[in-house]
Amino acid sequence: MRTVFALLLLTTQAHAWEFTPSPVCTLTETGDAGTLTVTYDASLPEYAIEITLENGTWPDALTFGMAFAGGDPVSIGTNRHIISGDGRTLTVRDRGFGNVLNGLEFNTRAYAVVDDFTVGFDLAGIEPAITAFRDCPALNMT
Repeated sequence: MRTVFALLLLTTQAHAWEFTPSPVCTLTETGDAGTLTVTYDASLPEYAIEITLENGTWPDALTFGMAFAGGDPVSIGTNRHIISGDGRTLTVRDRGFGNVLNGLEFNTRAYAVVDDFTVGFDLAGIEPAITAFRDCPALNMT
């Protein structure tokens, strides 16, 4: 029985928020639907969020939105998103990302929304990674 349980654990994909400080500050989560990556390049300075779908493509639409649900719900939107040539990755770049970072840190779920297409990400366990991400720009400037 223990062997069966161990095999089940090994075959189940582990999901965990990860932080890396170089070459740019990067916060990443890979879930069943795809991968959400937030970066900050202090040399520009510029933030970016990329959401790459595991399967399928993003619909072509005029606006992109994110909704955060949980402790401090907020919704944000933009028309400045770009979809990659293969249609799998949606990217937004900006110099300010306070609402995105607060949405990730203070909620339990994040939803990326284009028209009626929605992809959700679990924010459980993000605390250490987002704290390191917020502290990262100062580290990369030294």
